[in-house]
Amino acid sequence: MFVLNNENTRFPVKVWLEDERQLEENCLLQAYHLSGLPFLHKWVCLMPDTHAGKGMPIGGVIAAKDVIIPNAVGVDIGCGMDFISTNIHAEDIREVQTGNGTVIQAIIGNIMRSIPLNTERYREPQKSEVLDRAKEEMEKYEKNEELFPLIEDGYFQTGSLGGGNHFIELQEDQDGLLCIMIHSGSRHLGKAVCDYFHEKARELNKRWYSEVKEEYRLSFLPVCAEEGKQYINWMKLALDYAFENRARMLEKTCSIVKETIEKHTEMSVEFGDEINCHHNYAALENHYGENVWVHRKGATRVREGELAVIPGAMGSFSYVVEGKGNKESFCTSSHGAGRNYSRSGAKQAFSVEQVIVDLKEQGVVLGKRKKNDVAEECRFAYKDIDKVMAQQADIVTPVRKLRTVGVVKG
Repeated sequence: MFVLNNENTRFPVKVWLEDERQLEENCLLQAYHLSGLPFLHKWVCLMPDTHAGKGMPIGGVIAAKDVIIPNAVGVDIGCGMDFISTNIHAEDIREVQTGNGTVIQAIIGNIMRSIPLNTERYREPQKSEVLDRAKEEMEKYEKNEELFPLIEDGYFQTGSLGGGNHFIELQEDQDGLLCIMIHSGSRHLGKAVCDYFHEKARELNKRWYSEVKEEYRLSFLPVCAEEGKQYINWMKLALDYAFENRARMLEKTCSIVKETIEKHTEMSVEFGDEINCHHNYAALENHYGENVWVHRKGATRVREGELAVIPGAMGSFSYVVEGKGNKESFCTSSHGAGRNYSRSGAKQAFSVEQVIVDLKEQGVVLGKRKKNDVAEECRFAYKDIDKVMAQQADIVTPVRKLRTVGVVKG
């Protein structure tokens, strides 16, 4: 870890990398913008997977006094990970045949038929305790009638994957056990909430002649203001919805795994404890003696002893980790490997054939409707996850190393 503290910074920037050369130019510029915010607490943190985002770098962490910044949470509020292990050894099912290929191939196919991907949605509304509760507590949301349709619309996306870097993976851990990992968020609900309140914050900051420049895209809302309270209510709704969304997909995936394996073998499938955690959110926490709003954008909370999930890229490795409670990072780790290439850059650098051949050589089963953009999420487009883990050795301890066996992408 190194510290940036120069004429460009009002507050220091702590970076979990070896040196400044490992930061892309736009990411560094965004870090300087963050460090100039007058309401920061202590410093800015950049995790080892950091890269430029919208307003605030992905892999960025700030603690703010009495304000909240919609774009420092991000458009996919509550995006995060869900993980569970099984008692089944992947090797025991790898060659078992079904009427639809191997057991792994059959599971991947059944997931794709059961869970909407990318822009798909369910034809009928799904059960959602989170949205039901929101409708019972509409007084929390009544001042933002423009957002009401999001609640009804959400029923059709509960338990759906989305696109981009979201996935459902079958994985094998270091002991050979089959595991399930899911990466998804709050779907359209979170994006609409972020965009709506960023615009409100932008208008208010302009009215207040705020010293936070509009082009930084870091417009803020005081938490004591009506608009700040409204954003927090809607953000918490999106967080709960994202948590439930992952849990519903995990339930379906576990059911498919259990049914497929038990149908074609004599094994009985059992599951371990679930780990469901966010990496795009803001929360009121106490750090260095003050209650502050910690914004984690593409970053995962890892208090001492807390378990979290850090994915790599499909065909690479992922980790379950235990937090060390590192105070300097506001008890935060990376949320993944971090991109080496933009989406468009990856498509230019790597062909569809290269990626498909690479996955096949590794024995990874790919489930994807359209493969023309598969290079966007290939392992070559991301940083080396093992190097990222080494760079945050003072933050987390790996407890499980996982390799991709099969993956469903939007």
